[in-house]
Amino acid sequence: MIAAMGLIAMQTARLSFRHGGGAFVGLVFFLAVVTVVPFAVGPDLRLLARIGPAVLWIGALLATLLGLDRLFRDDHDDGSLDLFVLADLPLELTVLAKCAGAWLATGLPLVVATPVLGLLLGVPPAPLALTTATLLVGTPALTLIGAIGAALITALGRGGLLVAVLVLPFTIPVLIFGVSATALGGPVAVTDPLLILVALTLISAVVAPLAAAAALRGGLD
Repeated sequence: MIAAMGLIAMQTARLSFRHGGGAFVGLVFFLAVVTVVPFAVGPDLRLLARIGPAVLWIGALLATLLGLDRLFRDDHDDGSLDLFVLADLPLELTVLAKCAGAWLATGLPLVVATPVLGLLLGVPPAPLALTTATLLVGTPALTLIGAIGAALITALGRGGLLVAVLVLPFTIPVLIFGVSATALGGPVAVTDPLLILVALTLISAVVAPLAAAAALRGGLD
């Protein structure tokens, strides 16, 4: 079972890189958001350093949701989704594996790029390291929540940016606690938002596969 999930995750990540460069589109979008903000705000380095973590989180949120509309659509179009439903591996675990693959292709590159892009905003090393840590534990929750919207639009036969519109309100708690961890001072104050982010990711790992699998089954009926 674990081996099958690993194969699905790696195949999802590989196809994300291969088909249209979907994973790179999110990274380029993340870069565009971060580089445009200094032009809009101006050369105030103190202001950029203060709002930098929030900018990084907003850019990562939008970049993560950008390519999720194809998470299940290609499987639906080529008939693979029917095979997933009939396979011995429960559809919920298949969804979880595909979410893991999508995060490896889109979320992880954003986390790796965060320290470099944070330097462009003049974010100090300590807040930048904390922002990177919050993105590492928080972006999986964004991918999992986005998977629910991707399953719904696959069932409805729709595409485009509809998935972002559907799930964006549900990602606000993740965004709030991700930014709060860098805004609060002291190790105790920082630990609480980090633990809440971990809890949100774990809850999403349970709820999102169930909801997405139910939506996909409903679309096939």
